Amino acid sequence: MSFEKILIVEDEIVVRNLLQSIFQRHKLPVSCAGCLAEAAVFLQREQFDLMLLDIRLPDGDGQKFLEQVAAMPEHPLVVMVTGYGTIESAVGCMRAGAFDYVLKPFSPSQIDVILKKAQSYRQLLSVNRLLSDDPDDKDGLMVGRSPAILRLRQLIDRVAPTDATVLITGESGTGKEMVAREFYRRSPRRTQPFIKVNCAAVSENLIESEFFGHERGAFTGATERREGRFELAHLGTLLLDEVSEIPANLQAKLLRVLQEREFERVGGSRTIKVNVRIIATSNRDLLGLVGKGDFRQDLYYRLNVFPVQVPPLRERVEDTAVLADHFLRRYARKHGVKITGFSDSARSAMLAYRWPGNVRELQNTVERAVILSESGRSVTAALLGLPMAPLSPESTTAPFDVGTTPALASPLSEAEFPESAGFEALAADGPERIVRLDELEKQAILAALRQTGGNRTLAAAELGISIRTLRNKLQEYHQAGDPLGAEKDSSVS
Repeated sequence: MSFEKILIVEDEIVVRNLLQSIFQRHKLPVSCAGCLAEAAVFLQREQFDLMLLDIRLPDGDGQKFLEQVAAMPEHPLVVMVTGYGTIESAVGCMRAGAFDYVLKPFSPSQIDVILKKAQSYRQLLSVNRLLSDDPDDKDGLMVGRSPAILRLRQLIDRVAPTDATVLITGESGTGKEMVAREFYRRSPRRTQPFIKVNCAAVSENLIESEFFGHERGAFTGATERREGRFELAHLGTLLLDEVSEIPANLQAKLLRVLQEREFERVGGSRTIKVNVRIIATSNRDLLGLVGKGDFRQDLYYRLNVFPVQVPPLRERVEDTAVLADHFLRRYARKHGVKITGFSDSARSAMLAYRWPGNVRELQNTVERAVILSESGRSVTAALLGLPMAPLSPESTTAPFDVGTTPALASPLSEAEFPESAGFEALAADGPERIVRLDELEKQAILAALRQTGGNRTLAAAELGISIRTLRNKLQEYHQAGDPLGAEKDSSVS
């Protein structure tokens, strides 16, 4: 990210001219002020990226002026310049907000080093506002042992070291963004920014500004200049998530950036060049959209340099147990619950289910079950709350558990998962609705009671909770006027 405007505040003409020549050699626009009053006028009128400020000036103290500049909402980085350097002076300036401190006389190479440091620091500040790595994904590993995942890992190892544009496709919830992060983590650009823009989540009126940035006054509300995602990703990687949702009027501009690696900000005329690796994702058939005229053919082929298909979970059944155990450990740790594992019925239920929401659905299901589980118990099938589904032929092609191969269960009976238990809203052939945790807890209790014929002791054991906890819950439902609380207790204890 290159600086665009630099302000030199220096009363000595020789020093001012030297600084100006150094920056002009880098083809950077420079404004010069000989006193603090002139500098204040420049700052009111324009926005600067870097300011070199002398400490002793004819009309005041540069350090006090630094404190005023540091309080501005969009202030430049400030490098203090002085011929009377002391440790106390340097410490005072750094505390007041100075980026760096240089003593006269200085060499052009010293200024070059400061300029490079300031540019890197400015980019880091901007990038940090956008970086949002999932703290639960610190290991960054694609969990699984299926042939499909092994092939995907091998492919990433081959392609990641290159700068080839990658197009990752697959159903929602398969982990396309995680695959994109693996390409980034294994690439030579891994120490540079990884910037993501969700093309489906940005307003059509603002997406061009998100991509390319804008100048101050470019449109209503543009009170300051702003760098776009392409600019912030300079030397790094840019993830275009759900690229199929880019409006038609922006596709041509995106194509130009991918071809030429240059663009102009909204409302600006200066051409900005960037060095960015592009990774795009989509859960739609882009080639089909091209055929319908909804996506540019030339843009498709520019993105589809190296296509990657992420398989759905139903095509990697042997990974279900590995993923479930991975999520169980993660969320047990997150929620402070000690879980002993999954019961045999829970594992059979997970194997029988088709997981239309893929890995994301499995992840959410395990987290809900962990929240509902009682510490020291295992997760049962009732806590998972999965609808009944017949075993698919492909689900029997590989062992399910880690280290063991339990006998495959037959389709679960209605006694175990009655339709009236309220989980039909989670059926595989329909859209999933959001279920409140207290409602999900109640449905799990109801399912367990019906499965055990109303025996609370057995139901509590199946739910992985104590009989006291179950009785308290039923009492709460009864007091709230819910007939569930009046279930007959068939326990013999």
